[in-house]
Amino acid sequence: MSVTGARATGAQPDGTADEQSSAAAVRQMFDSIAPRYDLLNHVLSCNIDRVWWNRAARRFRSTLARPQASILDICCGTGDMTLALLRHRPPAAKPILAADFSHAMLARGAEKFRSRNAVAVEADALHLPVPDSSLDLITTAFGFRNLANYESGLREFHRVLRPGGELGILDFSEPGGSVGKLYAFYFRRILPAIGARLSSMGSAYSYLPASVQRFPSPPEMVALMQRAGFTEVSWTPYTFGIAGQYRGVRA
Repeated sequence: MSVTGARATGAQPDGTADEQSSAAAVRQMFDSIAPRYDLLNHVLSCNIDRVWWNRAARRFRSTLARPQASILDICCGTGDMTLALLRHRPPAAKPILAADFSHAMLARGAEKFRSRNAVAVEADALHLPVPDSSLDLITTAFGFRNLANYESGLREFHRVLRPGGELGILDFSEPGGSVGKLYAFYFRRILPAIGARLSSMGSAYSYLPASVQRFPSPPEMVALMQRAGFTEVSWTPYTFGIAGQYRGVRA
């Protein structure tokens, strides 16, 4: 079976028909929920999201420790992954580029690392304003799933990474077994209801479980990364597989 079927194309919020309208809907949605995004993330995940960000960042600490390493945190949102990466950067290191195409989300992230060694850049993950073979590390936390085209995103990441450069993608998954059943009930029934009550944006928190269900499974995602030219591709599950980190290296 091909790994490039309907599920692997990209995010598709309700009411969208193509990549352009999907991207516009995702941007508008995140601009709308930006004011309460952090609160809802921590409440709905019971603060486990902080553990995931820090664990994902630690995996790249050898690259982060190199002062001249060029690093991009794409789809950085309100900057929590960027802050996790900065904990492993030397004081005088080259700044981390923190990029997102949602202006409202990026503005909140920029406030968090205003006095830290990071630079906010408003940019689309599918069209990065970065030269070929110029980065040593790209990370993205819970943002890759929202791209309008997953394969295009992976090819773009491959383009801007240097040979030997690393890619880390932290995102949700759908665990199996009894844990998976409990998680599915919470994720599809309870989480959207709480999100709608706290944010007045019920559609955004209905989109979240739908986007996870549409996202490629770990084996499919690994295959997509390999097809995009990445080697040493792996997936490390976090918290019973509720989330996990994909890692790949540009050959």
